[in-house]
Amino acid sequence: MGSGSNRAGNAAEIDRLALAVAMDPGSKAFIPLAEEYGKAGMWDEAAGVLEDGLKASPNFIIAMVALGRVYEQLNQPAKAIAILEEAIKLSPENFRAHRILAKIYMSQGVKEAGLRSCGVILAANPQDVEVLSIRATLEALADPTPTLLSPPQPAIESVQLVSESAVTMEKVEEPLYVDIMQGDRPEASTDSATIAPEQKSATVIQLEQWLSLIQDRRRDHTTSTNNNS
Repeated sequence: MGSGSNRAGNAAEIDRLALAVAMDPGSKAFIPLAEEYGKAGMWDEAAGVLEDGLKASPNFIIAMVALGRVYEQLNQPAKAIAILEEAIKLSPENFRAHRILAKIYMSQGVKEAGLRSCGVILAANPQDVEVLSIRATLEALADPTPTLLSPPQPAIESVQLVSESAVTMEKVEEPLYVDIMQGDRPEASTDSATIAPEQKSATVIQLEQWLSLIQDRRRDHTTSTNNNS
């Protein structure tokens, strides 16, 4: 019976306050009406009443904080934060607004703003158990770590790499040409013979042909001289 009686009394109070607001839209009766809606769990109705009331009475701190709490109950944190932050701009030490904000920021993992609201309350009441617990939770949150990008390598390094590559290629190719040009050395013919045909360039082949021609002429000249003698 008690529960049914309370619901009946609540419904009657809602009707009475709703009539008062309807008769005088500019009155502050919308605040207790929204409160009665909240008691009944009618959060959408409470939000509508408060939103309409703030249109008629903008910057009404009590209504702004009440609407922030209603938005929290409706699981609309972005709206709650917006209206509550506006409220504390007008009333920086509004402890109720800071308390609701601290809870929302904790649930959203927003460390810095949450600690700021906790600090305002704890400055006035350092033993506030609820806010101390919220602060401890916020302090345990890890700070975001910025992503470090490797700086681009200077252009001069690219030039040096190209130069080093060119020098390396010259060192690899240089012995090939040196051995060929020193054809009078006995090891020259051996070195050239070990070179695979597909690795020889046109220039190398021409040089080998030229050296072979010179050697043939030398042999012909030697043979002719021996015959004449």
